[in-house]
Amino acid sequence: MPNGIEELISTLYEMVQDAWSLPLGADKCVLERDKVLDLLDEINNQLPGEFKQAKTIVDARNEVINNAKREAESMLKQAEQKARSMITEEEIYRRAQIEAQKMLDDTKLEADDVVQATQEKLKELRAVTNAYVLDALRQTEDTIATALKDVELAKSRFEDLVTPKDTETEPAQESDAEETSAEEPENN
Repeated sequence: MPNGIEELISTLYEMVQDAWSLPLGADKCVLERDKVLDLLDEINNQLPGEFKQAKTIVDARNEVINNAKREAESMLKQAEQKARSMITEEEIYRRAQIEAQKMLDDTKLEADDVVQATQEKLKELRAVTNAYVLDALRQTEDTIATALKDVELAKSRFEDLVTPKDTETEPAQESDAEETSAEEPENN
């Protein structure tokens, strides 16, 4: 059994394409209903998998942001610890304080840059993911709609072949109606 949605749709397409044509109906074919319905069920079942994949991408994005925040906090703590360890004399203390502040500012700038770059990248990923999912859903919807129309058309044609209109019964009904109307004046 095919795995991906594309493979399932391709299999469904091949089934319709390779189906036996009906006599006197080149556009009509015979399909195994159970197999077609199984394929459509499998497509329906796999759609949530595509959504899970998009959720995984969003979760990965959130993890990147959290890691960047943790790393920035860790760098800030390291800078603070380094500044505290330098407190021995006043001059050294002032220099250390200036250095620590500079490191904090630099770290904050770097962290802000990392967070901003990550957020921009995530926006791009989200836009690409959303576009991909929407496009995949549209394509799937179009393919399923086309397949459904083909199945309905085949069903209708098949029903027309199985139950042809009987034109001989209509004149017989009309003659019965004429006989009944001719008898009614006699009864009155």
